[in-house]
This record gives sequence, structure tokens and C-alpha cells, in this order.
Amino acid sequence: MKTGRAIGAEREPLEKASERIEAHRKIRRQQTLRIVFSTIGIALVASGLFFVGTFFFRERESSPTSVSVVIPYAPTIPVEDQDTGAADKHLTSRMREYIGQLEADLRELGLVPVKAVIPSGAIREVDFYLEGHPGFVKTTIDRGSGVTAEDTDRMLRYLAGQGIDSFEYIDVRIDGKAYWK
Repeated sequence: MKTGRAIGAEREPLEKASERIEAHRKIRRQQTLRIVFSTIGIALVASGLFFVGTFFFRERESSPTSVSVVIPYAPTIPVEDQDTGAADKHLTSRMREYIGQLEADLRELGLVPVKAVIPSGAIREVDFYLEGHPGFVKTTIDRGSGVTAEDTDRMLRYLAGQGIDSFEYIDVRIDGKAYWK
């Protein structure tokens, strides 16, 4: 019955179940099409922004001032492994890079490394022999090469200040401490 009418008024036409189902399907199709077209529109806008962005930023990337080249450090001094007796053929890339970095850091401080030795049974230890010094410096690859080089330089200056000319080794493997024998 229509709302707001008297009982004797005209009746509404009956809606069949199939008509209701078809109207519901039509509404669902319209909603699905709206979602599909909205998604396509958003994708088109995003791809347009991407291409415009790459067009404008491509010039900056190709300029020679923004190119950064990382040159890995490689040792120039002889490296001896006491376990194998061979030269630096069996070194890992991390060990090789550490030796090269520490060599460069020592040279910056005015110290000249002569050779590096990996002691027998050691995994992370590298001993450096320096020109003009009788002993060697015990280092570990777990510490930064810059800090190790500074500690080595400080220890050598300390020993020279104390009048000590000969030593068997200097140990700078522990952060904040250094030992000599």
C-alpha cells in the first residue's frame, strides 16, 4: 500500500522477485564499473606523474657532478698468512679491504707499513710491521681502521716520549686501551 493513503485507496503494483534481483544486479554492475574506472584513472595519473618526474630528474642524475664512484681499498704491501704460508691468495675480501684501509690510514698519519701478517690460528687478527720500528702492531678487523691507526700513532708517540725505543709488539685491538711488550 502506498503510504499516507486510506485503506480504500489504490494499491501499489506488486514487484516480482526477478525484477528486484535484476535491479540489484544493475546497481552492483554500476558500482563495479565506478570502481574499475576510478582505479584506471588513478593509475593513469600516477604513471603520468612518474614519467614527468623521471623526465625532470633524469638530467640531474646524468650530470657528472652527481656521480659517486666507490673505490675499494686494496693492500699494496705484502700480506703473509702464517697458516698457509702463502701470500695474500686466500684472504677474504673483508680482510683484504681492511688491510688496504688501515695501510692508507697509517700513511696519512706519516707511518709507513712494510708488511702485514695474519698469525697462525687467528681469524680476525692482522699484525702490521712499520718502517723504522722494531716490533709489530696487533690489530683486529672488528675495529675501524681509522681508530686503530690513531691509537697506533698515539702509542708510538707515548713510547717515544717515555724514551722506549724497542718493543716486541703494540696491541691496539681493544677500544680505549693499548698494550706493549
